[in-house]
Amino acid sequence: MSRVRRFAPLLVTLAVMANAPVTFARDVAVEGGLIADRPAEASGVRVFKGIPYATPPVGERRWREPAPPQPWRGARSADTFGPRCMQQPSLGDIDPLNPRMSEDCLYLNIWTPARRDDAKLPVLVWLHGGGLNLGSGSEPWYNGENLARRGIVVVTINYRLNVFGFLAHPELTAESPHKVSGNYGILDQILALQWIRAHIAAFGGDPAAVTVAGSSSGSRSISVLMSTPLAKGLFQRAIGQSGVAFWGLNPDAENVRPLAEAEQRGQYFASMIDNPSIGALRAKPAQQVLDIATLVSAAFGLTQDGRVMPKNPLEYAAFNDTPLILGWTANEGTRFNLAGHFNLRVGDFAKRVRAAYGDQADALLSLYPHDTLQRERASSDDLNGDERISFPSWKWAQLRQRAGKAPTYLYVFDHRPPAPPLVLLPLTATGAFHTSEIVYMFDNLQTRAWPWSAADRKLAEQMSSYWINFIKTGDPNAPGSPQWQPRGARSGLMRFGEQTGMAPDPHADRYRVLDAVSTARRR
Repeated sequence: MSRVRRFAPLLVTLAVMANAPVTFARDVAVEGGLIADRPAEASGVRVFKGIPYATPPVGERRWREPAPPQPWRGARSADTFGPRCMQQPSLGDIDPLNPRMSEDCLYLNIWTPARRDDAKLPVLVWLHGGGLNLGSGSEPWYNGENLARRGIVVVTINYRLNVFGFLAHPELTAESPHKVSGNYGILDQILALQWIRAHIAAFGGDPAAVTVAGSSSGSRSISVLMSTPLAKGLFQRAIGQSGVAFWGLNPDAENVRPLAEAEQRGQYFASMIDNPSIGALRAKPAQQVLDIATLVSAAFGLTQDGRVMPKNPLEYAAFNDTPLILGWTANEGTRFNLAGHFNLRVGDFAKRVRAAYGDQADALLSLYPHDTLQRERASSDDLNGDERISFPSWKWAQLRQRAGKAPTYLYVFDHRPPAPPLVLLPLTATGAFHTSEIVYMFDNLQTRAWPWSAADRKLAEQMSSYWINFIKTGDPNAPGSPQWQPRGARSGLMRFGEQTGMAPDPHADRYRVLDAVSTARRR
């Protein structure tokens, strides 16, 4: 043993007494090589950025299942986030701290308060949102320091997006040993979880106490991970915030497609550039492929391939039967329905509902007030959010309750952040808009220059505490806080708002009608 290693505990003690950054003077061994140790922040948390968990998916590896990382020499620095995956700048400031972008993007980031590698701290693995088209694990609102300092390890990851992560094509299916294509971004997530199971102990985490969590398309990914046999045993708890992959009813929303239909979309994309072979497409620069996909408005998303995604998700509602937190915000639709909201004229809402729902239209219209233009606009927002997010989440909870044994904790976030009233920018909308709960749950209000109040800070402390408790134990409750009851015979949910506490489902009547529509369409 070297002198540095022998006297490391003494050096740490002296550093703490001197209020100096703590370093363990040793590197961390992972698959591929060594990761250089990092000094602790003032909070005591060490941050490791840009750790490769896969071989770069470039060249011949484009549109293939991810492979373990290639070895490197020496100790790799972990002081810079890896590039975000290829994406168009659709959301403006979604990643202001990371201007780098590359097809070589399969990296993860770790925040750990551990003082030794046998600490066995519970682990949170966060999957970013962005419609499976954009986003990254380095977005500032996902900074894990404030959660990690409370005794957990936080991991964020990048995964392939849009045409690079979800292209299906007959030629890709034919070359696959499993005879499927698409869903490469989900396979990236699964490989990252396998990496975490193998290596998180070296960072003080417990591979047997992993919680997967995500928001929006990250939450949709969680529902896939909970229903796929490929993720069996890779996590012990799950949190889905505003997104489920199944049962969406909005025609404009990104829905799961059968493999044959997804392949047809891939062929359409190729036809717009003179039907090159997959080999020729792999030879094109990544930016050119992305630009072409954007130009032809080709949509790529989840594929129901029978391998990654089950052909009948109803049968898999409890496949990975783990404790689950599941919920949505009170005003999901305001973020998605800006154009529909402003273009609406008197009577348009009823026409839209009758055209979409036929025999069920009257039942729905009775639950969405539309006697004035103002009410029509509000109901248009409400129905849009219900179709995309609230109803599918409610449905997933219902199925979990029937098929699984592990508890499901349901919530609604009903608090309007002090954001600008309404600006046509991606991260602002009215009410408790889509993703507005993230900075509260991460206890990261400081990442937004908004006029936060004492009530906002209290809610952030409350919400993050429930999440921390759940990550640590599988139960969000702790003494002194309002009791969060799991979904049961007396259905209710936790309402996060001015007064946090259990409440009846605010719109269960709407969801029951939408459920009847969804069931009828699947017959």
